[in-house]
Amino acid sequence: MTHSDHIARRAFVGELGAVSAAAVLPSSFWRNLGAASMPPSARTATTARGLAAPDDFLFDPGLVYLQTGSLGPTPRPVMDRTIAAWRELERNPVARGYGDLEHALDTVRRQGADFLGCTVDEIVLTTCTTDGMNRTALGLGLVAGDRVLTTDQEHPGGRSCWDFLARTRGLVIDEVKIVPGEHDAAAIVGRFARAITPRTKVLSFSHLLSSTGLRMPVAELSALARAHGCVSVVDGAQAVGGVAVNVKQLGCDVYATSGHKWLLAPKGTGLLYVNAALGARLELITLQLGHAAYTGATGVTNIPGVIGLGAALDYANGRGIAAIESHNLSLRARLDAALASVPKLEIVSAREPTLASPLLSYRLPDSVKALDLYQRLADKHRVIVKVVPGNWFNGQRISTHLFNTEADVDALVAALRAELA
Repeated sequence: MTHSDHIARRAFVGELGAVSAAAVLPSSFWRNLGAASMPPSARTATTARGLAAPDDFLFDPGLVYLQTGSLGPTPRPVMDRTIAAWRELERNPVARGYGDLEHALDTVRRQGADFLGCTVDEIVLTTCTTDGMNRTALGLGLVAGDRVLTTDQEHPGGRSCWDFLARTRGLVIDEVKIVPGEHDAAAIVGRFARAITPRTKVLSFSHLLSSTGLRMPVAELSALARAHGCVSVVDGAQAVGGVAVNVKQLGCDVYATSGHKWLLAPKGTGLLYVNAALGARLELITLQLGHAAYTGATGVTNIPGVIGLGAALDYANGRGIAAIESHNLSLRARLDAALASVPKLEIVSAREPTLASPLLSYRLPDSVKALDLYQRLADKHRVIVKVVPGNWFNGQRISTHLFNTEADVDALVAALRAELA
């Protein structure tokens, strides 16, 4: 290594900031730099803004952000790590991109496997949940007349793949109805059981419903799928990073999730779990040449973004997923209690501990349009929420995460009282 290379690479390490890059880059990278260049561990979390350090997020001044369920904000340490990797890559794209940084992508796969509780060869890097769902649907080899059983509450990102196959291959889609405000897990499982036919090949459902945040009975539905020789495919976009997820305990065959929501990772990153038994017969084009993050079948991926995903996993691990989930549910409970005194709205999300999640939705009367109220909350009160798609109900959804505080919840409640009085 030349003296100029040494200086540049030391500068790169200096830019890593608070994220534990040692868990992202291979040991050979650090051996080349020398032990003195090993980065510090993640900064200690404070309670100044939830579980995050005071300057970890770049929100506009005065903004109350309650919309992680759509797009999560990437923390400054994760951004710094991502940008540092990009700068390192562009110093010598071939040497870096097909060298240390390429190897780092597989380290991120191992991190993802550890985070989800599976083996590294059961993890595929993707760009988002929808990407993982699309790959799965196309790889299952479904033919005309095969049936997929899903719900009427699926996000388009988890439903479009089946609609495509229905249109192009003659797949048949059956729906289980889940009425917003219904919180009977046993009844939902029973409805699935009664709807399975001899031609049903797939049970496809969300871990947390995007509409209301209801925790679906994933383990029970996965067991039901196995008992009928079906594949269980789970849309985990709203779960990973906000609540604890262990795919082996859930027992599902496939679990797709995104980096851009609760993991707070760079946008355009994701993880797809395919259990080993199904992986042997799932025809994923990107796995034709093996499970490595980069092969001739995968092509070049977003190297800095994937390394940023590893940094985001570090960030979450540094705070602890149990602590994150507890924090999120505590804020959700505070919001639930406070909304009882707000006129004109009806909470439709579950309160039971086994069914509740960090997502809370409320229905509005027909006289109050959800989009109009959203605009008033944003413009007059600097509070950002989610408008629930009108095909579900006229309402809004709140998602609190590790950077939110009780003051954020109270600000929303005060704004709703003012606008709905």
